[in-house]
Amino acid sequence: MWSFFARDPVKDFNYDILPDTQETSGIWTLHRGKRKTGGEPVSVFVYEVSSGTEEQTQLAKAAFKRMKTLRHPNILAYVDGLETEKSLYLVTEQVTPLAAHLKAQSERGGSGELEVSWGLHQTVKALSFLVNDCHLLHNNLGIWAVFVDRAGEWKLGGLDHMTPENGDASTSLPSAKAVHPDMDKYDPPESPNSGEKWAGDVWRLGCLIWEVFNGPLPRASSLRSLGKIPKALVPHYCELVGANARARPNPARFLQNCRAPGGFLSNSFVESNLFLEEIQIKDPAEKQQFFHDLSENLDSFPEDFCKHKVLPQLLTAFEFGNAGAVVLTPLFKVGKFLSAEEYQQKIIPVIVKMFSSTDRAMRIRLLQQMEQFIQYLNDAAVNSQIFPHVVHGFTDTNPAIREQTVKSMLLLAPKLNESNLNQELMRHFARLQARDEQGPIRCNTTVCLGKIAPYLNAGVTCTCLLLSLSLSTGLPFPLS
Repeated sequence: MWSFFARDPVKDFNYDILPDTQETSGIWTLHRGKRKTGGEPVSVFVYEVSSGTEEQTQLAKAAFKRMKTLRHPNILAYVDGLETEKSLYLVTEQVTPLAAHLKAQSERGGSGELEVSWGLHQTVKALSFLVNDCHLLHNNLGIWAVFVDRAGEWKLGGLDHMTPENGDASTSLPSAKAVHPDMDKYDPPESPNSGEKWAGDVWRLGCLIWEVFNGPLPRASSLRSLGKIPKALVPHYCELVGANARARPNPARFLQNCRAPGGFLSNSFVESNLFLEEIQIKDPAEKQQFFHDLSENLDSFPEDFCKHKVLPQLLTAFEFGNAGAVVLTPLFKVGKFLSAEEYQQKIIPVIVKMFSSTDRAMRIRLLQQMEQFIQYLNDAAVNSQIFPHVVHGFTDTNPAIREQTVKSMLLLAPKLNESNLNQELMRHFARLQARDEQGPIRCNTTVCLGKIAPYLNAGVTCTCLLLSLSLSTGLPFPLS
């Protein structure tokens, strides 16, 4: 790896740029990078003064200043930065340009409407924040100004041309088309000041929507051709690119209209995301219901969202929120998206802790679903942290837990050590066969013993099997 920051005064900067990772992002060059200490991945936007014009340098410095001071969950997050006479380095959370993300998704079969609906929701929410809360005009909204993080979240960037809504001439910046002449096709048709100050941003939002579904916009007149824009979004899109600037909706109203029943932004994916954003203020009953419903919805949700947004919330809900057994089904569903290393790191510690729970619903659910995670459990953890808790199930007053504990031994036995397998487990099996009041449990103990016999010591095998057969002969119970 080579360090991009190899010369004074940037040699002590805390970030490295990875080789062969640059691409153009407006007047900036976008690189993948990482923190020198810790290795956390980041994105690094670089502007070289010598390669730009005076106008471009003015824009780069303005964007640098804005990024440092503007914070919002849907706006590209500033991490660090460095400004020298020769260059500007803008470090942000790790992201991919939206155009590149959509292209990659297309090669894998295309982005689903659910993912796009939430992405548009985030983008419009960011625009609404700028317009209505900060009284700022973005002036550069387009597919090039949107980035995607590893969870699939869309973040608004491209703040180069941002100005105050009521800014004077002394604070004005060059327009996008003044720097990039081919950008004039994204300009609204009206003359300046013929509508609300944010009317131009709303028009460009319409252009962004068109390009998300149809690809690069060849000319302004193409906006009249709907192409692949979803039917539920069409009437609201048409409002954005209407010729009458005064009739265009405020971003907040556009968002509200699209969230109405039957709207493009009214679906289970958007609802789930909105719930997760406010999960800390939800009451326990609401959280329980959400995680219960989440299990069914996860099958249609994007994989990156499940791994990077749902999984942390599931782990937090168990660790600090007393969510209980309801998190297990969605947790194991998300686990299927993880590599073996990720599973070991993120899920196994939680599973090990779950086995010590006194919640019966939790314990029986773990036993029932053990097949999904047994392969990731190492022998040491099974013997020292899991088996000592599982054996309590042999003496539980609930027959269902006793029976499920017996069945779980088919999976645990190959991982048990000499003492736990040939002594502790056999002691419990002998007691169940001789004294358990439930005939099916006595029967299933015998069946289980026969199946795990290859793992037992030879002497133990003969003794236990002979005892089992003598105790269980003639029992009329079906095996389960």
